[in-house]
Amino acid sequence: MGSVKTKRMPRAVRERQMLDAAVKTFGQRGYMAASMDEIAELAGVSKPLVYLYLNSKEDLFTACIRREAAALTEAVRSGVRPGLGADRQLWAGARAFFTHTAQNPDGWAILHLQARTHGEPFAAEVAAMREEIVAFVTQLIVVAAREAHRDPDLPEREVAGLAEALVGAAESLAAWANTTPGVSARQAAATLMNFAWAGLGNLMEGRPWSAPDADQVLSFDDRA
Repeated sequence: MGSVKTKRMPRAVRERQMLDAAVKTFGQRGYMAASMDEIAELAGVSKPLVYLYLNSKEDLFTACIRREAAALTEAVRSGVRPGLGADRQLWAGARAFFTHTAQNPDGWAILHLQARTHGEPFAAEVAAMREEIVAFVTQLIVVAAREAHRDPDLPEREVAGLAEALVGAAESLAAWANTTPGVSARQAAATLMNFAWAGLGNLMEGRPWSAPDADQVLSFDDRA
């Protein structure tokens, strides 16, 4: 491959150019298959310049994870409008989440697939992002639940598991929506709300589902 001619530009612009190319390459080719040569070529720079700016393939991949994680987290936070009812806030957050992942499929592939399967340092970066989103969703639910129950002391642990389940469902739905033709961000968000809000709505109204007593549960052998 011939040398790539580059023109002078601000460092921040050049780094963004390299990261854009890296996200596309890692997202579509996978971490192991992606090469620094193709990333440099796609960015329109020399490979030594990529190493000069971003040190190594590992550091470049970490920078991609951090940028995409920050962008997704900000999209979800910005999508929620304070003062709305709990269902409207969750709906807005879900739409923001699915819109962002649909518009940035390579970034989502890095976060949801690549980073989690190529070593603990990468997985830890994604775990930190996920914890932030779960904490945000937990607060949305617990504030609404406290208002609904008129109980300002309702502990977060009462809804923390629901937030975990909701975020997990959103992640799986985003992966499905991005690989299923014709599924829009709005449809994915509606699917999540239909799946989740029946239970959350009952919680807000003081009617949570309760497990039956142990003596009421029959084993499969008992039913035969």
